[in-house]
Amino acid sequence: MNSGSERRTYVLDTNVLMHDPGCLFRFQEHDLYIPMIVLEELDNNKCGHSEVARNARQVTRHLEALLSNANRQEIDRGIPLPAPENSSFKSGSLFIQTHELSGILPSTLPGNKADNSILRTILGLQHELNSTVSLVSKDINLRIKAAAIGIQAEDYHSDQVLDDVALLYSGWTVLPAHFWEHLTTELESWHENGHNYYRVNCPEVADWYINQFLYSDDNGDGLEAIVRKIDGNEAIIELIRDYRTQHHAIWGITARNREQNFALNILMDPEIDFISLLGQAGTGKTLLTLAAALTQVLEHKIYREIIMTRVTVPVGEDIGFLPGTEEEKMTPWMGALMDNLEVLNNSEFNEDWERSATHELLTNRIKIRSLNFMRGRTFLNKFIIIDEAQNLTPKQMKTLVTRAGPGTKVVCLGNLAQIDTPYLSETTSGLTSVVDRFKNWEHSSHITLQRGERSRLADYASEVL
Repeated sequence: MNSGSERRTYVLDTNVLMHDPGCLFRFQEHDLYIPMIVLEELDNNKCGHSEVARNARQVTRHLEALLSNANRQEIDRGIPLPAPENSSFKSGSLFIQTHELSGILPSTLPGNKADNSILRTILGLQHELNSTVSLVSKDINLRIKAAAIGIQAEDYHSDQVLDDVALLYSGWTVLPAHFWEHLTTELESWHENGHNYYRVNCPEVADWYINQFLYSDDNGDGLEAIVRKIDGNEAIIELIRDYRTQHHAIWGITARNREQNFALNILMDPEIDFISLLGQAGTGKTLLTLAAALTQVLEHKIYREIIMTRVTVPVGEDIGFLPGTEEEKMTPWMGALMDNLEVLNNSEFNEDWERSATHELLTNRIKIRSLNFMRGRTFLNKFIIIDEAQNLTPKQMKTLVTRAGPGTKVVCLGNLAQIDTPYLSETTSGLTSVVDRFKNWEHSSHITLQRGERSRLADYASEVL
């Protein structure tokens, strides 16, 4: 959290520990205090196969490792926390509540509710230490209650990738005006394996990333290229294919704008193993990905099958348990898949019997899987689509992406404006994390789709509602 010369004491809420089990080691030189009620809540949440239960068990293991060789006196004095490697500060200590804290307790905190118990503990701790104690919680309502009775409270930010989501890497950049005229050396170009390449040397290269798209409207040339290699101020760029023409249609689908054309170029590139596509509703993320996946599975035979999964977070009230197999349980969550398959079907065939037969073929090559059963698996030569990825935590995202075996491509789709998971925000989402951390890897690429292509009604609703 906040670093500075003044040593501070932070009280951790249960949801912080279960959100990030490693948070115990991320407060630098500051002290941590864990109320007994928090340990009780960890114990109540340790059972089950959910991510929350796994995190609760992981926190408990961390605490056991820290306290394993300590006696009661050492616990009262505080258990020293390990400092990160090459750190310039001495880490703080971990304190566990071992006795009842007294102090001036407001009558506005009645009952035995866990949140009120945490607040009473903080008030008693402040009285005992005669110094300010800060609460760290992902629960906005608890932070409001804390502020109302004079307790400093803040959100947990150590897992925040960016200060502002507007700073997130977009995957493309506009070349400056008259870019080609201002190159410092003579432009080198060549043709290889059906592709046109240029070697450029200019200061702008320092701001580029591998597999980033470049475009220019200077003099109406409409150049569109992708960065293939960077060495200092020198870069090799490749002119991309134009999928906006019917001649280069993918499963009957053509790109309708520049960003969609960028997306199809990386989706069809077998050298790119990880792709993230961001965009509001109607920008074509799922349709383009499915079209590219079907082409590479059924026509090019690069991958054996398509695996599609998503987080099952309901927008409204939960409809309860669903009957059937894993795939049948996941089917209601895959409405976007079925809608886009219908579009892809109609684009290729007109007769009812042809559409029916093709739909049967396509669904046999597309497997719907639940996130709950992904841990421990390895997928070989698969095209994996992770839909609604903005609802994944960074740890869940790591669990999924590390399932990829040799010959597998992973595509993450999401809209950061539609996060439904509690305690996640645009800057802490697992999707934001992978976009930022994969942008320097030569086998990954990212595109932010900006223009909606679903319908004029959907585009207008996205803007004004």
